[in-house]
Amino acid sequence: MNHRLNLKFEQLELATQHLLASVAALGPDATRPPGPGQWAATQVVHHLLLIENNITGYVQKKLLAAELLPKAGPLTRARALCVRVLLRLPGVKFRAPRGVAELTTGAPVPGLPALQTEWAATRRRIEQVLNEYPGHLLNRAIYPHPRSGRITIYQVLEFLLDHLLHHQQQVNRIAKALATKQLVPGS
Repeated sequence: MNHRLNLKFEQLELATQHLLASVAALGPDATRPPGPGQWAATQVVHHLLLIENNITGYVQKKLLAAELLPKAGPLTRARALCVRVLLRLPGVKFRAPRGVAELTTGAPVPGLPALQTEWAATRRRIEQVLNEYPGHLLNRAIYPHPRSGRITIYQVLEFLLDHLLHHQQQVNRIAKALATKQLVPGS
Protein backbone atom coordinates (compact mmCIF):
# COMPACT_ATOMS: atom_id res chain seq x y z
CA MET A 1 0.00 0.00 0.00
CA ASN A 2 1.19 3.49 -0.81
CA HIS A 3 2.59 5.18 2.33
CA ARG A 4 0.20 8.15 2.14
CA LEU A 5 -2.79 5.85 1.68
CA ASN A 6 -1.58 3.73 4.59
CA LEU A 7 -1.43 6.76 6.90
CA LYS A 8 -4.99 7.78 5.98
CA PHE A 9 -6.19 4.22 6.39
CA GLU A 10 -4.65 3.99 9.87
CA GLN A 11 -6.30 7.30 10.85
CA LEU A 12 -9.62 5.95 9.61
CA GLU A 13 -9.14 2.75 11.65
CA LEU A 14 -8.37 4.69 14.85
CA ALA A 15 -11.32 7.04 14.39
CA THR A 16 -13.62 4.06 13.75
CA GLN A 17 -12.50 2.30 16.91
CA HIS A 18 -13.10 5.48 18.90
CA LEU A 19 -16.59 5.90 17.43
CA LEU A 20 -17.51 2.27 18.09
CA ALA A 21 -16.24 2.53 21.68
CA SER A 22 -18.36 5.67 22.16
CA VAL A 23 -21.45 3.86 20.92
CA ALA A 24 -20.69 0.73 22.96
CA ALA A 25 -20.34 2.89 26.08
CA LEU A 26 -24.02 3.84 25.71
CA GLY A 27 -25.01 0.23 26.40
CA PRO A 28 -28.69 -0.47 25.69
CA ASP A 29 -29.25 3.27 25.08
CA ALA A 30 -27.26 2.94 21.83
CA THR A 31 -30.49 1.88 20.10
CA ARG A 32 -32.55 4.70 21.64
CA PRO A 33 -32.94 7.96 19.71
CA PRO A 34 -32.56 11.07 21.89
CA GLY A 35 -35.76 12.56 20.48
CA PRO A 36 -38.48 12.18 17.86
CA GLY A 37 -37.17 12.10 14.32
CA GLN A 38 -33.55 11.75 15.48
CA TRP A 39 -31.16 8.88 14.93
CA ALA A 40 -30.02 6.50 17.63
CA ALA A 41 -26.27 5.92 17.90
CA THR A 42 -26.58 2.52 16.19
CA GLN A 43 -28.32 4.21 13.26
CA VAL A 44 -25.31 6.51 12.91
CA VAL A 45 -23.00 3.47 12.84
CA HIS A 46 -25.30 1.79 10.30
CA HIS A 47 -25.25 4.93 8.13
CA LEU A 48 -21.44 5.09 8.17
CA LEU A 49 -21.20 1.39 7.35
CA LEU A 50 -23.61 1.69 4.41
CA ILE A 51 -21.69 4.66 2.99
CA GLU A 52 -18.35 2.90 3.34
CA ASN A 53 -19.76 -0.27 1.75
CA ASN A 54 -21.22 1.65 -1.19
CA ILE A 55 -18.05 3.64 -1.80
CA THR A 56 -15.87 0.53 -1.61
CA GLY A 57 -18.08 -1.33 -4.07
CA TYR A 58 -18.07 1.62 -6.47
CA VAL A 59 -14.27 1.96 -6.33
CA GLN A 60 -13.85 -1.78 -6.95
CA LYS A 61 -16.16 -1.53 -9.96
CA LYS A 62 -14.34 1.50 -11.38
CA LEU A 63 -10.97 -0.20 -11.06
CA LEU A 64 -12.17 -2.73 -13.62
CA ALA A 65 -12.25 0.09 -16.22
CA ALA A 66 -9.32 2.06 -14.80
CA GLU A 67 -8.06 3.30 -18.16
CA LEU A 68 -11.21 5.44 -18.51
CA LEU A 69 -10.73 7.32 -15.23
CA PRO A 70 -10.15 11.07 -15.73
CA LYS A 71 -7.51 13.05 -13.87
CA ALA A 72 -8.77 15.03 -10.89
CA GLY A 73 -8.74 18.75 -11.54
CA PRO A 74 -7.94 21.74 -9.32
CA LEU A 75 -11.61 22.71 -8.99
CA THR A 76 -12.40 19.28 -7.57
CA ARG A 77 -9.49 19.58 -5.12
CA ALA A 78 -10.82 22.97 -3.97
CA ARG A 79 -14.38 21.66 -3.57
CA ALA A 80 -13.14 18.57 -1.71
CA LEU A 81 -11.16 20.79 0.65
CA CYS A 82 -14.24 22.94 1.27
CA VAL A 83 -16.31 19.85 2.11
CA ARG A 84 -13.54 18.63 4.44
CA VAL A 85 -13.52 21.92 6.33
CA LEU A 86 -17.32 22.00 6.63
CA LEU A 87 -17.44 18.41 7.89
CA ARG A 88 -14.95 19.26 10.62
CA LEU A 89 -16.82 22.33 11.91
CA PRO A 90 -18.76 21.55 15.09
CA GLY A 91 -22.52 21.87 14.86
CA VAL A 92 -22.66 22.07 11.06
CA LYS A 93 -25.35 19.77 9.74
CA PHE A 94 -25.81 18.52 6.19
CA ARG A 95 -28.85 17.23 4.46
CA ALA A 96 -27.89 13.79 3.21
CA PRO A 97 -27.83 13.46 -0.57
CA ARG A 98 -30.95 11.92 -2.08
CA GLY A 99 -30.84 8.16 -1.73
CA VAL A 100 -28.46 8.16 1.25
CA ALA A 101 -31.10 9.12 3.80
CA GLU A 102 -33.51 6.50 2.43
CA LEU A 103 -30.78 3.86 2.60
CA THR A 104 -30.17 4.61 6.26
CA THR A 105 -33.65 5.23 7.59
CA GLY A 106 -35.42 2.62 5.46
CA ALA A 107 -33.40 -0.38 6.55
CA PRO A 108 -33.74 -2.19 9.88
CA VAL A 109 -30.68 -1.60 12.02
CA PRO A 110 -28.90 -4.65 13.42
CA GLY A 111 -27.39 -4.58 16.90
CA LEU A 112 -23.97 -3.10 17.53
CA PRO A 113 -22.09 -6.45 17.58
CA ALA A 114 -23.45 -7.33 14.12
CA LEU A 115 -22.60 -3.85 12.83
CA GLN A 116 -19.06 -4.16 14.18
CA THR A 117 -18.59 -7.54 12.48
CA GLU A 118 -19.88 -6.23 9.15
CA TRP A 119 -17.77 -3.08 9.43
CA ALA A 120 -14.64 -5.14 10.07
CA ALA A 121 -15.34 -7.12 6.89
CA THR A 122 -15.92 -3.92 4.91
CA ARG A 123 -12.72 -2.43 6.28
CA ARG A 124 -10.78 -5.51 5.15
CA ARG A 125 -12.22 -5.01 1.65
CA ILE A 126 -11.03 -1.39 1.66
CA GLU A 127 -7.61 -2.49 2.89
CA GLN A 128 -7.38 -5.03 0.07
CA VAL A 129 -8.37 -2.42 -2.52
CA LEU A 130 -5.75 -0.03 -1.16
CA ASN A 131 -3.06 -2.74 -1.08
CA GLU A 132 -3.71 -3.52 -4.74
CA TYR A 133 -4.32 0.08 -5.87
CA PRO A 134 -2.22 0.84 -8.98
CA GLY A 135 0.25 3.68 -8.40
CA HIS A 136 -0.43 5.22 -11.82
CA LEU A 137 -4.09 5.78 -10.80
CA LEU A 138 -3.44 7.74 -7.60
CA ASN A 139 -4.19 11.07 -9.29
CA ARG A 140 -7.23 9.74 -11.16
CA ALA A 141 -10.81 10.56 -10.17
CA ILE A 142 -12.24 7.26 -8.92
CA TYR A 143 -15.40 8.29 -7.08
CA PRO A 144 -18.16 10.86 -7.86
CA HIS A 145 -18.73 12.57 -4.51
CA PRO A 146 -22.14 14.34 -4.52
CA ARG A 147 -20.69 17.66 -3.29
CA SER A 148 -17.01 17.58 -4.22
CA GLY A 149 -17.28 16.08 -7.68
CA ARG A 150 -15.03 13.29 -8.94
CA ILE A 151 -12.35 12.63 -6.31
CA THR A 152 -9.15 10.58 -6.09
CA ILE A 153 -8.58 7.61 -3.81
CA TYR A 154 -6.70 9.89 -1.37
CA GLN A 155 -9.72 12.18 -1.26
CA VAL A 156 -12.02 9.19 -0.79
CA LEU A 157 -10.11 8.21 2.35
CA GLU A 158 -10.07 11.82 3.56
CA PHE A 159 -13.82 12.01 3.01
CA LEU A 160 -14.44 8.74 4.87
CA LEU A 161 -12.36 10.01 7.79
CA ASP A 162 -13.97 13.46 7.87
CA HIS A 163 -17.45 11.96 7.47
CA LEU A 164 -16.79 9.60 10.38
CA LEU A 165 -15.44 12.42 12.57
CA HIS A 166 -18.49 14.51 11.67
CA HIS A 167 -20.74 11.71 12.88
CA GLN A 168 -18.57 11.23 15.98
CA GLN A 169 -19.77 14.71 16.95
CA GLN A 170 -23.33 13.49 16.40
CA VAL A 171 -22.74 10.44 18.62
CA ASN A 172 -21.33 12.74 21.29
CA ARG A 173 -24.48 14.91 21.09
CA ILE A 174 -26.67 11.80 21.30
CA ALA A 175 -24.79 10.57 24.38
CA LYS A 176 -25.11 13.98 26.03
CA ALA A 177 -28.84 14.21 25.26
CA LEU A 178 -29.49 10.71 26.61
CA ALA A 179 -27.48 11.45 29.78
CA THR A 180 -29.44 14.67 30.30
CA LYS A 181 -32.73 12.79 29.90
CA GLN A 182 -31.67 10.29 32.56
CA LEU A 183 -30.93 13.14 34.97
CA VAL A 184 -34.37 14.71 34.47
CA PRO A 185 -37.05 12.91 36.54
CA GLY A 186 -39.94 11.44 34.55
CA SER A 187 -38.14 11.19 31.21
